[in-house]
Amino acid sequence: MKILMIAPQPFFEPRGTPISIYQRLAGLSKLGHTIDLSTYHIGDEVELDNVTIHRTHSIPFIKSLKVGPSWQKIPLDFLLFIKSTRLLIKNKYDVIHTHEEAGFFAILLSWIFQTRHLYDMHSSLPNQLVNFNFADNRLMVGLFKLFERLVINSCDAMITIGPDLEEHVREINLKVPMEMIENLPLGNDQVGDEALAKLRKKLDIDDKIAIVYTGTFERYQGVDLLLESAKITNTQNPNAIFILVGGKSSQIKKYQEMANNMGLSKAIRFLGTLPVEEANSYLQLADILVSPRIEGTSVPLKIYTYLSTGKPIVATNLIAHSLVLDEETAVLVEPTKEAFAEGLMKLIEDEKLRTHMGDQCQQLAEEKYSESNYLTKLGKIYEVFQFASGSQHERVGAAEN
Repeated sequence: MKILMIAPQPFFEPRGTPISIYQRLAGLSKLGHTIDLSTYHIGDEVELDNVTIHRTHSIPFIKSLKVGPSWQKIPLDFLLFIKSTRLLIKNKYDVIHTHEEAGFFAILLSWIFQTRHLYDMHSSLPNQLVNFNFADNRLMVGLFKLFERLVINSCDAMITIGPDLEEHVREINLKVPMEMIENLPLGNDQVGDEALAKLRKKLDIDDKIAIVYTGTFERYQGVDLLLESAKITNTQNPNAIFILVGGKSSQIKKYQEMANNMGLSKAIRFLGTLPVEEANSYLQLADILVSPRIEGTSVPLKIYTYLSTGKPIVATNLIAHSLVLDEETAVLVEPTKEAFAEGLMKLIEDEKLRTHMGDQCQQLAEEKYSESNYLTKLGKIYEVFQFASGSQHERVGAAEN
């Protein structure tokens, strides 16, 4: 099949949705499809077999994009709509595969060009607005709810990344073909013992307990909670060293000042945003991995990578974690500094428990989140376009609530 994928994201950047888009592209390529990717002008260049990247015209004053909704996306999405329309005029596609708000574009584009539409749902966009402090803008939230329902009721098939989104979709449309496809772990290349020893020496943590966090530094990720719990943990065991991979320079500066004010300057290492391969070396270095997220329902992409490393996890007891993790693979705690520190100390003081949980993590990753399972599910949802007849636009009336 020839696919037009529309991704309203900076591509490529080593963070959540862009990584998931990369995995979709790589998977579709391995399944033998040809993909044109329509995306923003922002992002690093990547090369994938059977994939051609088409970027929007550059907007000089927009050189980066923060995680989540922003006003900067309005002109970027306008240009993305124009770019995608031009590609559809020029080429014949079997499927339009959209991510996030690009699904709104496809309500119109799939109808005009009579091309089937697959909506790849990474989150509920109205909920995302609320999570990123747009809740007071009731008009915008209401419009996003309306357009989300229109997308779900008009698309020909859907992908969701977790059971929470699957349930949300079924409350709106029971008939749309759907496949839940969890994200893949990132970068499984093993780092040798000698290389890990050099990393420990570089960080001056030779005989310490390495507690590693990877991800963005957005408020919902719980970095504040992690530092507050680090203060308690470090008081009880000064050998606990916290290594944080991710964050923008302004965010790192803020948290470095916070750590210094808490007397944690010697107990915390801020490494900034790193390439995926380099970031994974620090995961393998870890004795304990942490996810202190304080809100959200979708499983963080990093959890799948955490599992694949075979290291024990401390995470907050939110649905975003408990959808994948349980008491065999993680210490799940309430999202308070005291509870998180208690969970850390439980693993710090029990090496056998760390080993057992790490083994369970790796086993779960191999059984449920392998590349072969991923490709099987991706191939299955695309079978909809091989065998179905008639477009969803002809069936939308039957699916409306």
